[in-house]
Amino acid sequence: MSIFKNQVAVITGASSGIGSAIAIALANQGAKLCLIGRNLEKLQEVSFLTHKKSPQVSTYPLDITQDEDIKTLKTQIEQEFGEIDLLIHSAGTISFGEIKTTPVEELDRQYRTNVRSPYLLTQTFLPSLIKQQGQIVFINSSAIFSVKAGAGQYAASKQALKAIADSLRAEVNALGIRVVSIYPGRTASPMQAKIYEIEGREYKPELLLQAEDVADAVVSALSLPRTAEVTDINIRPFLKS
Repeated sequence: MSIFKNQVAVITGASSGIGSAIAIALANQGAKLCLIGRNLEKLQEVSFLTHKKSPQVSTYPLDITQDEDIKTLKTQIEQEFGEIDLLIHSAGTISFGEIKTTPVEELDRQYRTNVRSPYLLTQTFLPSLIKQQGQIVFINSSAIFSVKAGAGQYAASKQALKAIADSLRAEVNALGIRVVSIYPGRTASPMQAKIYEIEGREYKPELLLQAEDVADAVVSALSLPRTAEVTDINIRPFLKS
């Protein structure tokens, strides 16, 4: 029997890409799913793919950058599922621009989605995770290790997210909570297709990391016995374009 059977997983960014792949992988292990995203239609598509394997799936179309939406989410999940066991931060946004010309509002927008929202979501669900001795996953980015021109705002937000995850781990390990950060390289997804378009490059998804590859790494890390912990996973495409 899977260790995730009937565990409750809250997944942001669940409507596409890595988030939806993680949702499907956890559903295949019998987990209950709380799917969060902005696009209801896409969330419902993921719900359809997962409901045959998962004992319970609910969709929550909302904007995680809005504090009131997060408060409402907490109430809804508590009413439908009770406590939660897994919190997967997969939502994120990205844009490019040189520091000399990019408005500071663009930095604020990426910071709010990529840092502040996962911070508040973690704080909101932490009491429940402590009760369950749960696990938290931060989907980060390999972009923080080699920052390129025009990517300063995005890389800064992801470096801040790493700091949040590392500090959180030091705070909650003694309470039985495991925290893992995942740093994927370029991964085939709608977001990556837009990035290639911006860069003026041909998009060849078959040469990139697949969302399912990242999901497998996440499930593997979360499946470890409680005598072990993986703190950081760097994963990149095997084939080089």
